[in-house]
Amino acid sequence: MNTWKRRAVGYTVFLLATILLTAVVYRWGMRVYEDDPMAYLDALQFTVEMFTTTGFGSDSPWHSPQMNTFVTVMDLVGPGLFFGALPVLATPFLQEAFSTTVPQTLNESLTGHVVICSYTARAEVLVAELDSLDVPYVIIESERDRAAELYEAGHRVIRADPESVEGLENAQLSTARALIADVSDQVDTSIVLAAKEVSEAVPVVSVVEEPASARYHRLAGADQVLSPRPLLGESLATKVTTALTTEIDDAIRIDDDLQLAEVPIRHGSTLAGVTLADSGIREEAGVNVIGAWFRGEFDAAPSPQATLDVGTVLLVSGRRDQLQRLVQMSEANLREFTTGETVVVGYGEVGKAVAESLDDADVAYTTVDTDDRPGVDVVGDATEAETLIEAGVREARTVVLALPDDTVAEFATLVVRDLTPETEIIARVEESGSIPKMYRAGADYVLSLATVTGRMTAARILEDRDVLSLDQQVEVIRTTAPGLVGERLGEANVRSETGCTIVAVERDGRVVTAVDADTRIKPDDEVILVGTDESVRTFHESFGTE
Repeated sequence: MNTWKRRAVGYTVFLLATILLTAVVYRWGMRVYEDDPMAYLDALQFTVEMFTTTGFGSDSPWHSPQMNTFVTVMDLVGPGLFFGALPVLATPFLQEAFSTTVPQTLNESLTGHVVICSYTARAEVLVAELDSLDVPYVIIESERDRAAELYEAGHRVIRADPESVEGLENAQLSTARALIADVSDQVDTSIVLAAKEVSEAVPVVSVVEEPASARYHRLAGADQVLSPRPLLGESLATKVTTALTTEIDDAIRIDDDLQLAEVPIRHGSTLAGVTLADSGIREEAGVNVIGAWFRGEFDAAPSPQATLDVGTVLLVSGRRDQLQRLVQMSEANLREFTTGETVVVGYGEVGKAVAESLDDADVAYTTVDTDDRPGVDVVGDATEAETLIEAGVREARTVVLALPDDTVAEFATLVVRDLTPETEIIARVEESGSIPKMYRAGADYVLSLATVTGRMTAARILEDRDVLSLDQQVEVIRTTAPGLVGERLGEANVRSETGCTIVAVERDGRVVTAVDADTRIKPDDEVILVGTDESVRTFHESFGTE
């Protein structure tokens, strides 16, 4: 029984009890104070008329002060109780009757689908991936309004309890290719237990918030347990260590002669303020610029006249030594920093992962959090300038914002940028939709938990694609492209049509990196593709089928 039904039953019982008791008191008062004995049904009729304001003049006037006082009080209380029942009883009933009716079970037979419990910002990324590949899915959502919104938006959704065996059976779990549980650590274990009751054969992928909870998910029966927060923290820390050591540690290796990397233009770099044509990147570093992020917007084919600003992130390909030269070009000329040159704001799972990675790289840092606990150097509100000044942001080389609330992260970015215009800000956000706002607020590099989680789950359940980059702003995958077979890449216009770039082709067990407009795709080829999540989905829609 849902919440409003329990509330309706409770209020109805209370109202009936009040009416019956009032009738008893009124009958007793008429006999004692008015010397007018009456039947209980007559007293009950009077009480109902009084509560509903339909009239009770037949019993007036009353001569005793006691009965006049009683009737006056009930004149005020009775109608209030009666009409108070409308928002409790009638309104939810009418909303239920006239709102979108979400099915509680699938009305079609599905096989090979993905069961998603339930819908979050992280699930949104996965759903988009599945849509682009025409992989069927069903969302189990227990919350009525959210289920209705998803249903009206065209998603296949049922309104059920994902922790119940019945709900999972209604989603046809036994014929699914996988189940994804990503609600909370405790709820997810309940979902896993219920899923194994329905089918031991269907793989269950569980996402944990606290890495320490992973063992309990496995004990519950989860086939794979994903922990995206530490990975996100390690990725953010890598951006810091690259800035401090000019050693590029997060390049995506395609083969010995080709690697991909995201290289941000940093404060004080000689590249800041010049155009791509005048930067000398190609001539001095020897890399190819595949694309660039300009204030959070990805350009798959940047113009030679595009200006490289602080915070611009170049997506480049080349050998490791070439990437290394570009990193050195993108760095500041003056590199004089002291102890505590990195400030980590937020000491949850992501913040701890950042700190651990910085420890491993022997990079000094200061931590900030609202809670006083081991590992926290400065306790305070990250949105207050005094806290950040105490942590040393004005002297810091880099500030890492590892805050779990996107709104707080946006405000903290504004405060940091106001205090120190030259400090680099690297940030995590929960939802991918918050990324543009963070760049507008002044962040230099932003990565979302939703993106990392979505890619991790997609990589585990989709056999026909190999995700090479889980923790970058861009996605790099190895996949088939039936729609390109027999075509020359120059004729297919992949970049202009989808925003993606094919950087290599895997053929007969070897990687071909010499890809140009004349390269023709063969039936057994797999292409190595780079682009944003959205452009990769567009590629699958355009070339993923024959």
